[in-house]
Amino acid sequence: MEEIKVTFPGGKRVDAEYKGFLMKTDQPVYVGGEGTEPAPFDLFLGSIATCAGYYVLAFCQNRGISMDKVSLQMRMHKIEGEKKIEKISIEIGLPPEFPEKYTKAVIKSVDSCTVKIHMVDAPEFDIVAKIQGAD
Repeated sequence: MEEIKVTFPGGKRVDAEYKGFLMKTDQPVYVGGEGTEPAPFDLFLGSIATCAGYYVLAFCQNRGISMDKVSLQMRMHKIEGEKKIEKISIEIGLPPEFPEKYTKAVIKSVDSCTVKIHMVDAPEFDIVAKIQGAD
């Protein structure tokens, strides 16, 4: 079983240590944070976009296709009047010299993004609270 250690360094900041990396978060100023780091939800969205980007990168590298003119944008479409996102759109910008025969395949590769797969087939959550020192 893998584990992420969460710490509370002050204010509205919450940090997570995982695999030797420290992921710092803060809340935006409008909700009482200092806005010094991305909010947890920003990291979540960034993980989707960078995962998609990784799959485009791997696809192109495996075929010897230059990444010089390749781009990727992710757009979040929110439900009006709510904070919830109803749709995520990912657009892969391909240069004119990109082999047309690979257009559908690069889309399919992004569809394999591990973060996306975990959203579509979500894991079960088990949340418990324990008084420390009590067995």
